Amino acid sequence: MKRALAIRHVAFEDLGSLGPVLEKRGFGVAYADAPAADFADLDAMETDLLVVLGGPIGVYDTADYPFLEPEIALIARRLAAGRPTLGICLGCQLMARALGARVFPSGLKEIGWAPVRLTEAGRQSCLAPLAETDAVVLHWHGDTFDLPAGATHLAATEACSNQAFSLGIHALALQFHLEATATGLESWYVGHTAEIAATPGVTVGALRTDSQRFAAGLATRAAGIFGRWLDGAGL
Repeated sequence: MKRALAIRHVAFEDLGSLGPVLEKRGFGVAYADAPAADFADLDAMETDLLVVLGGPIGVYDTADYPFLEPEIALIARRLAAGRPTLGICLGCQLMARALGARVFPSGLKEIGWAPVRLTEAGRQSCLAPLAETDAVVLHWHGDTFDLPAGATHLAATEACSNQAFSLGIHALALQFHLEATATGLESWYVGHTAEIAATPGVTVGALRTDSQRFAAGLATRAAGIFGRWLDGAGL
């Protein structure tokens, strides 16, 4: 059986719609909760797929969250070894930092459903369905990053020039949430209530309405995108 390990930073930001895709492909899925994980003992190099999930902290917050340093070191080792690795939101930023790039506050919160603009490389990649006119994804971040050396730039928004990148066929990093589901987001509205309340123009009601409108379409596209990337990565 193929194995997938998901590094989770908060319990409610899980694999979402990626979970069923992996199950259909015969993966056994395990979670490691980063705040309490022993990264020196974590079997993250041998697993067939490593997924690094989101969370409401900054990559640079190592003084408050010391587990970030060994987590970044683990991701760096895996990327250097060319092992299949997928990062989402904070996971994307951790991958960028592991590759030597700067991660920093963008100066604004990008929270809500909106499209991304694909680069030419993005249009030729597994993300191609996101170029369709009605395609939107969920954004939920306040940090951004510089494109790592050697990485391929795949997507942008007006607010954030770096929204996705790949490294060879083995690594994909997404600043946005391709995995989000309407049901799963109900837990986000509780877990992120303080951030929602502190962000002008963002409300639970509006987020829920948009999720009901867009989440099903995203799930369909996400299944195809994740599947195409897994195929390309040999999984």
